Amino acid sequence: MPKDDTVTFEELGIDKLILDEAHEFKNLLITTKLRNISGISTNSDVKKTADLLMKCRYLDELTGGKGIIFATGTPVSNSISEIYTMMKYLQSDLLNEKGLKHFDAWAANFADIVTEPQLTPEGTGYQQKTRFAHFNNLPELMSLFKETADIKTSDQLGLKIPECELETVVAKPSDIQKAIMEQIGERAERIRCGSVNPKQDNMLNIVNDGKKNGLDPRILNPDLPDFEGSKVNLCVKNIDTDDEFIIVSNDTGFDAIVKFWNNRNKNIRRISNAGCTQEKQSDIPSFSVYDDIKDKLIKSGVPENEIAFIHDAKSETEKDKLFAKVRSGEIRILMGSTKKMGAGTNVQDRLIASHDLDAPYRPSDMEQRRGRMVRQGNMNEKVHLYRYVTEGTFDSYSYQILENKQAFGSQIMTSKSPVRSCDDVDDVQMSFATAKALCVNNPLIKERMELENSLNTLKMLKASHMNMQYTLQDKVAKELPAMISAQEYHLECMKKDKQKADSYVLKLDEDGKPIFQGVTVRGTYYAEKEAGGSALHDAVKEAVAKNISGKTPVG
Repeated sequence: MPKDDTVTFEELGIDKLILDEAHEFKNLLITTKLRNISGISTNSDVKKTADLLMKCRYLDELTGGKGIIFATGTPVSNSISEIYTMMKYLQSDLLNEKGLKHFDAWAANFADIVTEPQLTPEGTGYQQKTRFAHFNNLPELMSLFKETADIKTSDQLGLKIPECELETVVAKPSDIQKAIMEQIGERAERIRCGSVNPKQDNMLNIVNDGKKNGLDPRILNPDLPDFEGSKVNLCVKNIDTDDEFIIVSNDTGFDAIVKFWNNRNKNIRRISNAGCTQEKQSDIPSFSVYDDIKDKLIKSGVPENEIAFIHDAKSETEKDKLFAKVRSGEIRILMGSTKKMGAGTNVQDRLIASHDLDAPYRPSDMEQRRGRMVRQGNMNEKVHLYRYVTEGTFDSYSYQILENKQAFGSQIMTSKSPVRSCDDVDDVQMSFATAKALCVNNPLIKERMELENSLNTLKMLKASHMNMQYTLQDKVAKELPAMISAQEYHLECMKKDKQKADSYVLKLDEDGKPIFQGVTVRGTYYAEKEAGGSALHDAVKEAVAKNISGKTPVG
């Protein structure tokens, strides 16, 4: 709430804050000098994160840093800034102590900024993009983070989960989809040239239309014909409805379709389709991918009452009843969005396969989809994950975004010791990269831009090397001789000081400790060490103030 008008947080007497699904609070405002760099959240219009940060600081002061507990399966799900955000919530004192309070200082120690070619959002070409990509000093970063974080991964827990087999299904684009992609490319070019009013068309519309076209162009125009080779039709064909023991559940309007089958150990198939998610009734198009899939499944022999949509459950009670039907096998196909079928959706008992019709923007969302099936309680030993991409469409850009975001999180959120620096992808990310490669029409364009980028990098490295050589030559000719001469003079002075010190007789007490023999400062003799030290200190300050560049005898 924006304002406490009754009892304040402090008056509640709370001394422990336990926050589940903590990644929902990752969009904390970050103040930085860096500009136009992908992967930095500078969203200042999120009141809940500012409110949480103030509560964390208050509880830190109240409990000595022991009043906050965060729980999440994806502390880093979208960008590099999220690990800093988690540390700012939980380790503010440590960041201050290590000089990493500000994001720019943190990024300077642990991240490199690179410029490299990426697919344009319309998927028809490449552009140079500046972003965080290389991560350095990872052992030190994780050492700091693990002072607060207790990271447990599946390889440590030894959970009994089914083996997951991934298959990427590539759909060839129709002539209509190709034509739409050409139009989208022309629209994007006009937007980049500034010849279009942002209120009439903008990149957000480009992205939205590109995702819809990759899924099914009928979402853009219901009058277009149904293409037999579309992702939707390939998905329907992959659902085996001929077996009398297969139970199918279908959910239209959001991003998941789940198929169950029952042969006394009923199994489930789930199909995710976030690209067609419509949260507002006013936004729902006259064509729905979910209704289309449902109709086709009914025609293939699936009873209508065995198909359900997650958004039909309006309350938590209705959701619980729906999930119970899914677990029992009464509902064979369930369809829903990643958000609607994310955390808290326990329908894994009989799931046999998951079909992802599109790619979300966050790796954590993809993992949430997979986690509905690959988790404890699934009675199947092996399950199947199908991911559908349409070649030459916006799908390639979507999977590239997943690849870039997965690189950082997958390298540090591991039970193994992290490498010094990294920019490679892991096993999970490689499946994203494979899907991206399958979508690209002309890989030679990308290869050319990568070679040009590598050439520019080598030119900069050569220039840096030459500058270093010139700097070292100047040091050898000018700076180093002067430094050697100064050190030699300093050494002679130290030798003279030692000779003078050795000439004094040192008196020791019974314990063998030196006895203070008094000191004369500006004509006054001090027998006590503390008084003599204070007088000497004052005399030196006064002498420096009066004659800072010369010599002044003080004692």
